[in-house]
Amino acid sequence: MASSSRDDPIETAMSPASKLMVRTIHGDCQKLKEVLNDNHDSTEIALSPGSKAVPVAPTAQVINPMMLASVSCLLNGKAAPALTIGDETQIFHDRLVAFSNTYCVHVDQNDQEAPHNRLRSELSAAKLKGLTVDGDTVLHALATHGHVDGKCFNICADFICKEAKARDLLFKQNKKGDTPLHCAARAGKSTIVEHLIKLVAGEEKKLLETENELKETALHEAVRIGDNGIVKLLMEKDAELASFPEEGTSPLFLAILLGEDTIVETLYRKSGKNLSYSGQNGQNALHAAVLRGTGLTKKLLEWRKDLTTKMDENGSTPLHFASALNSNQTILQFPWIKPVCWLVLEANPIALYHADKDGLFPIHVAASVGSTRSISIFLRWSVSCAGFRDGAKGRTFLHVAVENGRRRVVSYACRNQFLSWILNMQDNDGNTALHLAVQRGNLLVFSTLFGNTHVRLNITNNKGQTALDIAQHNKISRGVYYTQNNEPNICLSLMCAKAMNGSYRKDHFQKQCAQQSKQDKRVESDKVKDSTQTLTIGSALITTVTFGATFALPGGYRADDHANGGTPTLAGRLGN
Repeated sequence: MASSSRDDPIETAMSPASKLMVRTIHGDCQKLKEVLNDNHDSTEIALSPGSKAVPVAPTAQVINPMMLASVSCLLNGKAAPALTIGDETQIFHDRLVAFSNTYCVHVDQNDQEAPHNRLRSELSAAKLKGLTVDGDTVLHALATHGHVDGKCFNICADFICKEAKARDLLFKQNKKGDTPLHCAARAGKSTIVEHLIKLVAGEEKKLLETENELKETALHEAVRIGDNGIVKLLMEKDAELASFPEEGTSPLFLAILLGEDTIVETLYRKSGKNLSYSGQNGQNALHAAVLRGTGLTKKLLEWRKDLTTKMDENGSTPLHFASALNSNQTILQFPWIKPVCWLVLEANPIALYHADKDGLFPIHVAASVGSTRSISIFLRWSVSCAGFRDGAKGRTFLHVAVENGRRRVVSYACRNQFLSWILNMQDNDGNTALHLAVQRGNLLVFSTLFGNTHVRLNITNNKGQTALDIAQHNKISRGVYYTQNNEPNICLSLMCAKAMNGSYRKDHFQKQCAQQSKQDKRVESDKVKDSTQTLTIGSALITTVTFGATFALPGGYRADDHANGGTPTLAGRLGN
């Protein structure tokens, strides 16, 4: 790196941009200022440790190093440090924070040479329009790192927008689409937010409604950090702000999802009841509300009952979401509280008859999670929904409960006489709930069905199999007759109850079972083989590590090209 002791001829031959690079030691501050005062905004300097200065064409992707060097020198009173491209963003931010801190100190002391005066005289508007590698402008940095009280930010922002005539930076978006207003709202600095809005007098709506790449405005950032004060401020400036975006996550949806009840009320009141209810993946605000409890659900139903019929991308209504909540424990603790399912059905009973894209009705969803409380509510509204079949497999809620091992739901269906008509219903494959219970070897679920006198034991499926056929098939294919296994006990129970086989030759059945058994054994054999190999390799590695140090000689062995190659390195040393 060049110093001030070099000859003048060499210095004169250098370009102004190159001169800037060499003013990096103590004592060259004045010369650096002279270089900066020259109008050479068309040249940008690439800086890297231990390399020569190379002028390159200006680019909007990287902050102007001339600006960094001048800020460092003017604000700190020291020579500019050597910079690397990876450090530019952080250094730029640090210089701006240092400027704010230093300015406040000088103002308190009535210093006429305050840093903002020097900055005003040395930095041109062109240099202020540089970008960091993240696409941030000077206003982005100030909005993010400015003081909470906003005093220093106001001075800097006024200078940038008014005296430096860089007002367009207020609307400048970084690589993520964020404006300085997004950054200020995200940092929770209400005074800075308010001042930014003042600086765009006459164009407040344009700035407030600017969306980033996530289709979010500054209001989303305020909601996300739970700052109701900033939310009020933004909504008072633009009452239509809560209606953005038209599609995607609205501020209301985000507030409900985060459980911010106060902000939800603020958005509703300040918007004049004209706000967006849209959410992610085609959902609406009621989808989120049912997941957050009865309080927010009641509010949403009072505001917009029609949300109960709206579906998301998967065809799920808010009632599907409510059905997926297992409210059994909540009801035991607070029996006087109406479940969310009840509230949604009160608002719109038709929601019970909407199926999603998989053909699942709310009662199927409730059965899959074991929510007997939700099922009882659905049946109270409409007993016929017990016979609803899903679109994919033709299953009732009882089939779904058996497949998911929900014994509580199966028990509920078996002990209520008005549901006896669904106990023997068959799906698209001809399987009853008993067939599925035997297939899965679930002894508890099987016992619940087996003990009900309305359950028929000898119904055949589309393959001509009864429950006993499936039980015998499972018993043979497993090949293990340990008495604690479920399959032998299920098979024995059916035989004791004099259950019958299907209508086919027994030798064909045994042949089919034998073939299936071979396939199962082959699969299990591969699993055991893989696990054995893994254990063997692991054991070998452990043995190698354990005994390697014991047999290894200190110093190792001589190389093969040595006269005594292969012999211990330290052999014969003790005798020397």
